Amino acid sequence: MCTTNQQIQLTFSNGIELFIKREDKLHPIISGNKYRKLKYNIEEAINSNQTTLLTFGGAFSNHILAVAGAGAEFGFKTIGVIRGEELESKIQENPTLAKAQELGMQFYFVSRTAYRDKEEPSFVSHLHEKYGNFYLVPEGGTNNLAIKGCEEILTNADTEYFTHITCAVGTGGTISGLINSSTEKQQIIGFSSLKGAFLSEVIRNFVSKTNWSINDSYHFGGYGKVTDELIQFLNSFYSQTAIPLDPVYTGKMVFGVLDLIEKEYFPENSKILMIHTGGLQGIKGMNFALKNKNKEIIVFDEM
Repeated sequence: MCTTNQQIQLTFSNGIELFIKREDKLHPIISGNKYRKLKYNIEEAINSNQTTLLTFGGAFSNHILAVAGAGAEFGFKTIGVIRGEELESKIQENPTLAKAQELGMQFYFVSRTAYRDKEEPSFVSHLHEKYGNFYLVPEGGTNNLAIKGCEEILTNADTEYFTHITCAVGTGGTISGLINSSTEKQQIIGFSSLKGAFLSEVIRNFVSKTNWSINDSYHFGGYGKVTDELIQFLNSFYSQTAIPLDPVYTGKMVFGVLDLIEKEYFPENSKILMIHTGGLQGIKGMNFALKNKNKEIIVFDEM
């Protein structure tokens, strides 16, 4: 499935062309990279005769909602192991969890300490005792099948035309797929949405090419953190282009790309393709938090 590359109609020096691939328009619920990551996992679950999908995530997880949506669409029961026991009594206050529940997802709320052990065999055994058989989708959806799906984001035309491909990085799956499907003459730049240099090590497990780098200068304090400057940027970009950006992933990446263009990081006549990985459902939850702090909210007209 191909998505549109939309040119950003802003004026840049040095003959730079900037486009954004609208992966956010792939599916109303399973949007962006989550659609790509789940595609072959769903296929594998069906082929394995599994009837339940189990996965992990936090309070405003795009992935949790995407798995709930995939379950509703393809006929799976879904279970979400959610970080933070305190959220159990606040489901209706949380747009992501409320929507996932509406789509049929059952929740298992665990402490943050227990959540850290979610990949331990003993914890997975506990989940099997509690729920029986299930197809386990890792947190963020990243595994070899997810990367196979993300290798389909770029078209042949994309690999021929663009000199630089940029995307936000969370668990490393999307950028790994982009790297694998890129040509050696292209540069793939990932913008980390969280603190820490461990992402490069994760990505090296999935790729063999070296035409990529991780920029960790635009995480705005860490995963899920925002500043007034970032919110103002998202609203300004939306008013100029009518393209909504989520504040956790794509918004930070686009901010970074435009800042690097201004700083003349990219060579003359570069053709840059930014990947919009979706996540727009998270805006409601972020705006709820911003309102509680009497901060400017993200302007987003849901069509």
